[in-house]
Amino acid sequence: MDSDISLIVYISLLMVGSAYFSATETAFSSLNRIKMKNLAQSGNKRAKLTLDLCKKYDRLLTSILVGNNILNILSSSLATTLFVAYFPKHGVALSTIVMTLIVLIFGEISPKSIAKEVPEKFAMFSAPIISVVLWILTPVCLFFTLIKNGIAKLLKIRGENAITDDEILTMVEEATSEGSIDEDEGDLIKNAIEFYELEVSDILTPRVDVVAIDSTESNDEIRKAFEDSGFSRLPVYEETIDNIIGVLNHKDFQQQMIGAGIPIEASVSQTAFVAPNMKVSVLLALLQKNKSHIAVVTDEYGGTVGIVTLEDILEELVGEIWDEHDMVQEDFTRYSDTCYRVRAVANCEKLFELFDIEEEPESTTVGGWVMEMLGKVPDQGDSFKYENLTVTVTKTEENRVREVVVIADKIAEQAD
Repeated sequence: MDSDISLIVYISLLMVGSAYFSATETAFSSLNRIKMKNLAQSGNKRAKLTLDLCKKYDRLLTSILVGNNILNILSSSLATTLFVAYFPKHGVALSTIVMTLIVLIFGEISPKSIAKEVPEKFAMFSAPIISVVLWILTPVCLFFTLIKNGIAKLLKIRGENAITDDEILTMVEEATSEGSIDEDEGDLIKNAIEFYELEVSDILTPRVDVVAIDSTESNDEIRKAFEDSGFSRLPVYEETIDNIIGVLNHKDFQQQMIGAGIPIEASVSQTAFVAPNMKVSVLLALLQKNKSHIAVVTDEYGGTVGIVTLEDILEELVGEIWDEHDMVQEDFTRYSDTCYRVRAVANCEKLFELFDIEEEPESTTVGGWVMEMLGKVPDQGDSFKYENLTVTVTKTEENRVREVVVIADKIAEQAD
C-alpha cells in the first residue's frame, strides 16, 4: 500500500513538472519582447535573463520538449505499473485512457491556457529553473540541433528572423485596439512605416494645378499671384511651364525685386528636378541637403509633371497641415456607414481601405481610378459598379472629375 501511495505521489510530481514545461513553452512563444526589453532596461534581472533565453529559443524549445516528454513517459510508465497491479487484464488500457486525460487536462491544456494569459510574468517566473534545465540538457540540445540543421539543409529551409512591415503594422493595430497607444499615435507610426514605400508620383501636385509665374510678368501681376494663391513660394518659368528656371520666395520678391529693383532671374533660387518614381524618403533627404522647399517633377522628355513641396511630404507623416490661407476640405465626407462623398484628389488606396477592399488600386487618386474605370473623360452623372460599390460622378470641371459619391451595396439596394 505504501508503495502505491509513493507511485501516486511520484506521478503527481511528474505531472506538475509536465505542466511547468508546457506553460513555459507557451509563455516563451507568446511573450512580448518589446515589453521584456523595457523591463530589462529598467533594471529587472529576471527580464534580462528571460531575454537571454529568448535569444537561444531553439535550444530552449528543445530542452522543454525533451524534458516534457521524459516526464510524461515516466508518469505513464508508473501509472501502468499501478493499474496493472489492481487490474491485471485491463490495466494497460485503463492506464492509457486515464493518463491521456490527465496529461491533456493538467499537463497541456490548463497550464498552456494560464500561461497564455500572462506570458511575460510566467516566463520571468520560470526563467531561473529553465536555465538550469537548459544547462543540464546542453549535450542533448546540441545533438538535436545538428539533426535539425541537417534536415533544414536537406529541405533547403532558411529561417526568416526579420520582422516585416506588415507584422509591425499588425502590432500597431493591436496596440491601438487594446488602448496601449491612442489612435493618433497609431496613425503616426503607420504613416512612418508606409512613408518609405511612397513615390513622388503618389503625392505630387499635378501640372494643371500648379500655380506658377511667367518670368515676363510685372511686379503687380506677381504680387497678385502670391495674394491669390496664398503660397509663400512659386515656381518661375520662361515661355512655358516645361521650362522652370527656379522658385521665387515672397520675401525675396518684396526685398529684392520691389525693394532693390533686382530682376526676377536674379531673385529666384535653384530647385531640384526629380523623377516621378523617386522615393519620397530620398526626396526629403535631398530637400534637406539643398535647404529647399520645392522640387519640380519631370518626365522622361523633360516636361513638367508637377511639383512636390516639403509640406506635401510632411503631410504624409503627420496628416493634413492647414494654415490661415487654406480652406479646410475633407477628402472623405461621411453620409452614413456605407455612403461617402469623396474628392477626386483623395488617395485611392485609402478609399479601398475605407470599404475593406483588399485589391491594390493601380491609380493613385480617386479621380484617376474613375477615369480608368469609365474609359473616358467623365461627365457629371456617370456611374459604374466595382466590387460592392456604386460610384457616381457628382461634380466635374474642365474635363476633370472633382467629386464622386461612393455607395456600398446595402444603400444601393435600398435606393433601388
